[in-house]
Amino acid sequence: MEHLPPEALEQVAAYFQALSEPTRLHLLNLLRNGEHNVGELAQATGYTSANVSRHLSHLMQQGLVAREARGTAVYYRIADPAVYQLCDLVCGNIARVHERAAHGTRLFASAAPPRPAATRRGAAR
Repeated sequence: MEHLPPEALEQVAAYFQALSEPTRLHLLNLLRNGEHNVGELAQATGYTSANVSRHLSHLMQQGLVAREARGTAVYYRIADPAVYQLCDLVCGNIARVHERAAHGTRLFASAAPPRPAATRRGAAR
């Protein structure tokens, strides 16, 4: 990224922008298991076919998915499998952050001394 011209940085930003929408991530996850048509993806996600098509179009513009017409159906597949390496890297990092936070909360809870009964909320005086 260090030596990229501004035009290339704009393309990088557009690529990440395509990945910034949870619906698109959901679609990419489904396509990880193989190609699907819009109807199958809509049924699997609960989104409308129009919504799925719009998101797939955005992913296709960034080169993340490819489409192939077969008769009256159009099938989508992953065009750039490297997207999963990127997503797995980010997801792994987020999982580690949550794990550390949960571990810290457990440590804090176990280290906190119990409060005297008189200072507890709702305790009789």
